[in-house]
Amino acid sequence: MDRHRRPGHIDVSRRVSLPSVMSPPIEPDFEPPYLVSEPIRQTIPFVFNAPHAGAVYPRAFLEASRLEGVALRRSEDAFVDELFAPIVGLGAPLMTARFPRAYLDVNREPYELDPRMFEGRLPPFANTRSMRVAGGLGTIPRIVADGQEIYRGRLSVDEGLRRIEWLYKPYHRMLRQLVHRTARSFGRAVLIDCHSMPSTSLAKEEAAKADVVLGDRYGTSCSTVLTDLVEAALRSRGYAVVRNKPYAGGFITEHYGEPALGRHTLQIEVNRALYMDERSLARRPDLPKVAGDLRDAFARVAGEIGADLAPPSIAAE
Repeated sequence: MDRHRRPGHIDVSRRVSLPSVMSPPIEPDFEPPYLVSEPIRQTIPFVFNAPHAGAVYPRAFLEASRLEGVALRRSEDAFVDELFAPIVGLGAPLMTARFPRAYLDVNREPYELDPRMFEGRLPPFANTRSMRVAGGLGTIPRIVADGQEIYRGRLSVDEGLRRIEWLYKPYHRMLRQLVHRTARSFGRAVLIDCHSMPSTSLAKEEAAKADVVLGDRYGTSCSTVLTDLVEAALRSRGYAVVRNKPYAGGFITEHYGEPALGRHTLQIEVNRALYMDERSLARRPDLPKVAGDLRDAFARVAGEIGADLAPPSIAAE
């Protein structure tokens, strides 16, 4: 790591050599690779992001996969974009990936790659030894959430680098642009990273039943004032809320959250059983109610947040 780089910073701008013949550069299904829903005018210092809600599965990916249908979608945060869509009406943008998490995970370092997945040698800067790679859930996942292998055979290294170049990097460029624009306009920015969790994920935790898990990297990715306000707003609507267990936040929470610079990131995980059938991945009738509750909760937070969201002394404690 460059010793002059901010500790913990991951360089997502690194350029790699790609094959000269690559047409199209990425699947046409992923043009564009993300959607940004914007209000007519942004009126609150929030940006919402749904990095795992993508549900576009190209034919080539389906043909390369051992899995079909619902089995391939097990890692998908299905309908999270719909849960948070009403937020745009509050005056905040919502960014959503179109590609599925099983294809590429933007909530990872750009080059967390498993050498067992590829034919050929990975570039020397690839992080091949992270715990997430070992678990099969790197930038290009080897497995879906329930542990099933995704691919019939190995991918070429060029294919892996192509996905990072044409999907991962543009996604993060746009997300940073939204956050920086918000910070310039309001003097601070709050990024809410939106996810869903299986209802079984808390079975071994002390809080065996939780509707929402808030992840703030144990108070390091955002002001505790923000986490307190979101928790209180959700509890007031009858939701059971826990913090940081088992989800404290991923790459986005860790690397976009800089409270001392006025940029705060909070991950929110919504229990899937509240709004969908987890076996069939079908919407439940309760989905609009949950979406409305989330909108109302964040409307309350936006109204209470105040101009001095996070004095650095508070955020660092």
